[in-house]
Amino acid sequence: MVNKLTETFAQLKRNQQKAFVPYIMAGDGGLDCLIDRLVLLQKMGATAIEVGIPFSDPVADGPTIQSAGIRALKAGTSLRNTLNELEKGKDLVTVPIIVMTYMNPVYRYGASSFVQDLQKAGVAACIIPDLPIEEEDLIVSELTEANIELIRLVTMTTPKERIAQIANRGNGFLYTVTVKGITGVRNSYDEELIQFLKMVKEVSPLPVLAGFGISSENQIIELTNYCDGVIVGSKIVELFAKNDFETMEKLLSVLQSVPR
Repeated sequence: MVNKLTETFAQLKRNQQKAFVPYIMAGDGGLDCLIDRLVLLQKMGATAIEVGIPFSDPVADGPTIQSAGIRALKAGTSLRNTLNELEKGKDLVTVPIIVMTYMNPVYRYGASSFVQDLQKAGVAACIIPDLPIEEEDLIVSELTEANIELIRLVTMTTPKERIAQIANRGNGFLYTVTVKGITGVRNSYDEELIQFLKMVKEVSPLPVLAGFGISSENQIIELTNYCDGVIVGSKIVELFAKNDFETMEKLLSVLQSVPR
């Protein structure tokens, strides 16, 4: 059986389309609105949706997502009750769901139980940014058996040889971090990033998605000239906090009108 995320990217390639993956923080605004938000993003045209799990010591999150995580933790959100909520709504959400968490919650949950509950919830993939490839044996065999992808990240400071090594593992896509630092809205990108994306595309057999700091239509259009899609986090979290669904829909629709 083909993984839903892998199938989605194969379809995009056939149609010569680019991917738009929005990120939301589970439990920000209350866990009871999670499925409604996923369905809304699905209707707006999301390729897949990354669902962040709030964690007390995130290493990759900038101020906007950290604040959302704090709000979610105060509301009692956990990895376990988020997966329970995703399981309840899995028949309503047809786009691939990617759960983003850290290794500490997974370790406390138990790797086998975590993977079993991902599978029950219909999750297609997960991201564990603090899990290096040298330690993937802690969980990767269980994920593979459950037909759940492990999405790996590369950064602008990752050597080319290691990028090739990482890119040749698994399926799904390669998460390419576009800044030297944490998440958060940026106003511009430079030539160094463009050259980096070109290099990653050259060595990666997987679709290459750019993430971190992407916040405007112009950035999305520019960056997708050099990669297969974008992941937009802080801006989506900010727009949900403002209930600005008009701007959100406009942002998600930008790739649908760009000729490829």
